[in-house]
Amino acid sequence: MTTDLISRKCQACEGNAGEVEAVDLAFYLEQTPGWEIDGNELQRTFKFKNYYEALAFVNATAWISHRENHHPDIALGYNKVTMRYSTHAVGGLTPNDFICAAKINELLSI
Repeated sequence: MTTDLISRKCQACEGNAGEVEAVDLAFYLEQTPGWEIDGNELQRTFKFKNYYEALAFVNATAWISHRENHHPDIALGYNKVTMRYSTHAVGGLTPNDFICAAKINELLSI
């Protein structure tokens, strides 16, 4: 398993793709600081100065989601954005969720 999630691409998931095993979750969480597991989802809340910055962040993450063909559930408020990833085809978490989370974290460093 590579430690560089940013360089990886999401793989197409079908109903037979496997979830990340419990022993792997700690490893993947270490690679995606700020994200946490809530049930069968990977989530993080981002805070911004205002609505404009929050919306600009959502639009920037849409590009990542489109390129990876893996899309989060997004809640947008005045100055915060909550993103939740889960691989619906398997009803839980796969490496795809963590790949996207790592890429979104990288976006914040630009």
